[in-house]
Amino acid sequence: MTKTPRPPIGGYKTQRHTEARGPGPRSGGPGGPAMRGPGGPGMPARGPVRLPVKAIAPVGDTPVSLFLPCAAGVEPLLADEVAALLGVDRAVVPADPSRRRVVEQRGGVQVLGDARVAMQLNLHSRLAQRVLWPLAFGPYESEHDLYDLARRVPWGDWITPEQTFRIDTSATRSPLQSLNFATLRVKDALCDVLRDATGSRPSVDTRHPDLPLVLHLTADTASLYADTSGEALFKRGWRDERDGGLKGEAPLKETLAAAMLAAAGWQGRPEDGALLDPCCGAGTIAIEAAQIACGIAPGLKRRFAFERMLPFRTQLSAWGQLKAEAQAAVHAPAVAIHAGDVSFRMTDFAARNAQRAGVGHAIVFKTADALQRPPPAEAGLLVFNPPYGERIEAKGSRGERGAERAVREGFAEGPAGAPEGEKDAAGAAFFSGLAAHWKRAYAGWTAWVLSPDMKLPQALRLKEARRVPMWNGPIECRLFRFDLIAGSARAPRAE
Repeated sequence: MTKTPRPPIGGYKTQRHTEARGPGPRSGGPGGPAMRGPGGPGMPARGPVRLPVKAIAPVGDTPVSLFLPCAAGVEPLLADEVAALLGVDRAVVPADPSRRRVVEQRGGVQVLGDARVAMQLNLHSRLAQRVLWPLAFGPYESEHDLYDLARRVPWGDWITPEQTFRIDTSATRSPLQSLNFATLRVKDALCDVLRDATGSRPSVDTRHPDLPLVLHLTADTASLYADTSGEALFKRGWRDERDGGLKGEAPLKETLAAAMLAAAGWQGRPEDGALLDPCCGAGTIAIEAAQIACGIAPGLKRRFAFERMLPFRTQLSAWGQLKAEAQAAVHAPAVAIHAGDVSFRMTDFAARNAQRAGVGHAIVFKTADALQRPPPAEAGLLVFNPPYGERIEAKGSRGERGAERAVREGFAEGPAGAPEGEKDAAGAAFFSGLAAHWKRAYAGWTAWVLSPDMKLPQALRLKEARRVPMWNGPIECRLFRFDLIAGSARAPRAE
């Protein structure tokens, strides 16, 4: 399998340019859309590209190197998920790299697959952010090389002049000064190919394009993909505002909730035991768990960009078959799932979300204080993401700064408008009370807690059995596992 560079994923502390989208319809720029040869108005001339540029085989039965990006820390979980979906034994590694179907990489997983595999992964993957179909990749030194790279793609097979497209560009250590201009040159190439062939060109639609494209630049290599997913895969379809969906202030993404469950090894089997989220908020963790327990494919309630792409039109019959098989696989849950919040409003909010997601019957909601709620079973799993003030503040932050602030400020939110000291005291009291309640009532349970506070075990006075690095958007977190026993698991401090 040919190794292609992959897009970066939020959370890694590497140099990364901000995503840039192509300019609006029919906009020009230095060189203009009609520029095809070396140089051009406002541009220096250059020599030919010295290294080979590769275009990818068209959509069909020929396998290509798909790339599935995911959140940082989730790569091994995603690789296991993909291998299970495709029936690949990861313990058997072919000596020939080109025959390896699932390859774990930093930032995602590379998968050798055809059009049916791409559709199958869109429908069934809970952990991937997108499914990217490679179009071309090769070395570059300037924006001119990007133009040449993009011209090698047979755009007439992918889009008509009446359709729309969008280009999302990201980079890691790219020498280029402007990602907007890099995006413009790829747009120029696409439009020039269509105009040469048909006499007209497509327009840009930044909201709902027929053909979403992804351009990723490393220090010396460019990779161009068709985004077969369209909207990110964490959007399962039941939270769509255009369809009257409900959203919390800052809900946990479904892909992260699924990663928490995957790390815990919970698959909705009878032997996995009951599951409880005592601080459910919008209900994301419980809803994701219920869909797993009911065998509901995560993409069954939404649409995908490939459904509008020209090369996939011959695959629509196979797509219908995949959806029918997924619908037939839905079943009643074999385990109990419990959730609730201290707020009646939030519990009702989560229950309505569960109804929209098709799993209202599979979750028992109860308004209760996490510090007092009795266990719903003798043993099981506590999986939750406790509320913390940084969850809202970090919505507009990115990278290291937001992560450092999350660690510094801890994660329990005190009374609205309270001074920082009072918030810290409220947080300490919450976790102290939570640990005491667990020791009294939840012996035999296992707790998995997602937190940006690396000192959470000290706050709980519990020894963690495991900690898994994860990112909640821009916030670096740890998923802590605590095996709960009666009494204290940590000796009291000497006075």
